[in-house]
Amino acid sequence: MDAVSAPCIVRELGRQPYEPVWRAMQRFADARTDATVDELWLVEHDPVFTLGQAGKDEHVLAPGDIPVVHVDRGGQVTYHGPGQIVAYPLFDLKRLKVGVRDYVCRIEQAMIDTLAEWNIHADRKDGAPGVYVAGAKIGALGIRVRRGCTFHGLAFNIAMDLEPFHRINPCGYQGLQVLSLADLGGPGGMDQVKPVLLKHMADQFGLSLRHEAALPDLSQAA
Repeated sequence: MDAVSAPCIVRELGRQPYEPVWRAMQRFADARTDATVDELWLVEHDPVFTLGQAGKDEHVLAPGDIPVVHVDRGGQVTYHGPGQIVAYPLFDLKRLKVGVRDYVCRIEQAMIDTLAEWNIHADRKDGAPGVYVAGAKIGALGIRVRRGCTFHGLAFNIAMDLEPFHRINPCGYQGLQVLSLADLGGPGGMDQVKPVLLKHMADQFGLSLRHEAALPDLSQAA
């Protein structure tokens, strides 16, 4: 990482339906130039299953009343819902001098280091991106890189109803156990965890974070 920190705008979007945020990410990626400042969006989504580009419908077992959205990220199916921090790094990897594999590792490390703040030991798993505690998944990744710039991102389970994960094969793995930070004795408050996660994201990528208002075109979407 460079000694000089790179500027990054943080936007906290609150609770939002999935699709307007996804479309806003696409617009941001389409419109950005070499001069565009990187951004990091934090959001809590209404309940939704998202299925990545290579996702197989058979991994969606019984969605019931929760919508299933086919999206343009990598990975299989996952669930987003209240009590989960979803972070969307909109980064220019060329400018940060970070490769895609390293990018994934640094995001995982930011979650691992966040959990360590509450003395929770977490690991990676070979061939299965994400963050795990004793084999159960607590943090998921699904990314897209276009023209060297990222969108989509990570989902970090803080204090959520995990029942919807039983309606899918999480990330394409039958029987994969899923847990949240509150299950491990960590804080159940999103506002307690967000600043810690942001600090470790900034450390991993050498960022200087600046908070700005949420996007105006999403302000009425909740």
